[in-house]
This record gives sequence, C-alpha cells and structure tokens, in this order.
Amino acid sequence: MNFIPDINISEYDYPLSDGKIAQFPLPVRDESKLLICKKGHLSHDIFKNLTNHLPKDSLLIFNETKVIHARIVFQKESGAAIELFCLEPELPTRELQQAFEQRSGVVWKCMVGNSKRWKNGKLTKKIFTGNKEFVLMAERINQATEYSLIRFDWNPGEISFSDVLNNAGIVPLPPYINRKVIESDNDRYQTVYAQSDGSVAAPTAGLHFTQKVLKNLKEKNIRMEKVTLHVGAGTFKPVSSNTIGEHEMHAEKILIHKKTIKRILENQGNPVIIVGTTTLRTIESLYWYGVKSMLKKDANVNIEVGQWDPYNPKYNIGITVQQSLQWILKIMDEKGIDSISGQTRVMIVPPYKFRLADILITNFHMPQSTLLLLVSAFIGDQWRMVYDYALQNDFRFLSYGDACLFFKK
Repeated sequence: MNFIPDINISEYDYPLSDGKIAQFPLPVRDESKLLICKKGHLSHDIFKNLTNHLPKDSLLIFNETKVIHARIVFQKESGAAIELFCLEPELPTRELQQAFEQRSGVVWKCMVGNSKRWKNGKLTKKIFTGNKEFVLMAERINQATEYSLIRFDWNPGEISFSDVLNNAGIVPLPPYINRKVIESDNDRYQTVYAQSDGSVAAPTAGLHFTQKVLKNLKEKNIRMEKVTLHVGAGTFKPVSSNTIGEHEMHAEKILIHKKTIKRILENQGNPVIIVGTTTLRTIESLYWYGVKSMLKKDANVNIEVGQWDPYNPKYNIGITVQQSLQWILKIMDEKGIDSISGQTRVMIVPPYKFRLADILITNFHMPQSTLLLLVSAFIGDQWRMVYDYALQNDFRFLSYGDACLFFKK
C-alpha cells in the first residue's frame, strides 16, 4: 500500500533520562506546569491558569474512561509471585460493561508476569470485601504469543467481576514508574471526571484537571462534552520496527453519544479543544467512520476504523465534517439509538490532516512512540523545539508529569 507514510522512527527520538520521568504526581493536580506552543512561540504557565489561554465559546472534549484495578498478584506456595494483567473479556461476553457485571466463572485475556514459574494448576488468593472473605482462583486455559486466556472463579460467587477487581486488583501504573503502588495512586491515577470502567492506563492529560479548573471553563462559556476510549495495554507497546509502516497499531474500544455529535456540529466555526491523545483518536475516528459508512451506504452502527484508513485515497474525496457527522446522526435516528460504539486502530502520523481538532492538551510522551508521532502531526517539526525547551526547563515527563497546550499548526 503505497499510501502508507514512509517514516523512520529513529527520526522521532530525544534524550529522556530516568530523572526526568515523574515517579509521583504533584501534591495538587492543577499545580503542574503547562507548556504552550502557539504559532511557533513557546511560553509556560501553571495548569490551573489553563482557561486564560483558551478561546471563549470553544468546545472542550474529554475521555471519561475509568482505570480498573487490572493487575492481580497471586503468591504460589513456592513463594513465586505471578501477576495477571487483565486486558479484555473473552467469555461469557466481550462487551466490557456486561463483563464487569458477571458473576463467578469468567474468561479474560491477560498478560502473565513471571509466566515461566506457573506451569499448570490453579492460583488462589484470599480477599476481603467488607467483612466477608472470598477466595479467588485463576486457571490458564490457553496461551497465545502476547496473552493467555485465564478463567477466573471466586467463592462465594455472588459478587461481580468488577467487585473482584476492586478488591483483589491493584492500580496498573505504567512500567516506567519504578515503584510499588501506594494508596494515593487509587485517586491520583484517575481523572476527576472518570465514569466508565475499562482502561488499563489513565488518559493522562486529564489528570491535571480539578473541579476549580472545570468551573473556570464553564465561566468562560467553554462547553464540555465527553467520549469514551478504553485505553489498552498496547499504549505502552514500543515501536520495534524501523519504519512506522511495519508497526501494528493496537485496537481500542470507543463509545460516542449522539448529544456529543450534535454539539460538535453546533460548534462549527468555533475551536474544538481536545483533552488527550485518546480523545483525539476517538474524535478523528468518528469522522472516518462516517466517511466509510457514507461511501458504502452502510447503516452498520459498529465503528471500525483501520490503522491506515485516513491515508487511503479512496476515503480522501472531500467529504466534509458536517456531511460525515450528519450521516452518522441519520443512521442513529433510523436505528433509534443514543450512542455508537466499536473500535479504532487509527494511527495518526505526519502528514495526517486533522478534521475536528484545533487545540490539544496532552502530556509529554516517550521517545520513538506513536504518541510522539501524533504530536508531530499536530504541531509539525516544532515538537523538537517543545521537547528541547521542556528538557532544559525542568519539566516533568510522562504519565504523572507536566502538561502541554498545543495549537494546531
């Protein structure tokens, strides 16, 4: 496919030492630094002053996903610790919210830590919920290259799998945070507006928001909407190939409500501010879903956006945002539904043309990562200037680090 961008990942490198990676959040969320890049000019402020830098009458869109306690550590009788990292449900349902409501006897795809020490048999773990004890059991029933299928049973079996995770699991901090989980991570590795269980990593740009910042946004007549993208473990998967065309982008589940689509249409002519790369991928995927559906004259309401769809000439035929979104609303009206869902693998790299996003709030990302490529697509080669500035001015990097405010090039 000659339309796939020819990008060498080595061109998106920068020197990130361990000392620059934030191991803990600041005591107060909105006291993080904010680096601003607008029309090639750099400045910085404190995140609590975010509203001062945003145009009034804008539409700001969040990702309201909620991080689950996806890591469960079992102790074998030999003393070996086996960690099961829950990725996504397999049986009796793959629908995420239904999967959390299931009673004893579920199968999930999991990554297995210290896998060689677990040859066979069941792992067991005693857990307390309230004043009641239950026993959690895990059995490996199949093994693939990147994950295993794990059957979980628990006794008594009347509590939900969501309750199991909340009581047996721990917060899945990223691998570059080299410390044990502490009690405060339960709160701080979660946005203040999180609603829908499903992520194994936080949408970190949102970690800086406080109720005070949200109040300031409303007072400036900046309207707010939410979408859902459940962040998968693939977000930490490094680009191991030399060129980006050889990298396989992971799929992530998304959900968008009708009222959000309507609000975007009503906002035409005013800036759209996106909080985080997950929200950005969701909103841009919405456009491509509409385009593909229009061209196929397809009334299927399951979103399915491929990695390279935005670069394919057959989809780049001048369909406007308004046409795409109006088509989606038409389908939703015909089906009598208030939301659409599905999955996206969309990969945003230069020279991607953004259809919906004007302003991006994000954190600093890993060298040679797909997210750094996304930033480059949004602000161009200025990303190098931004990251050099941040390194020289003691900004804190990655999930618990500082924030950026980018105006599209």
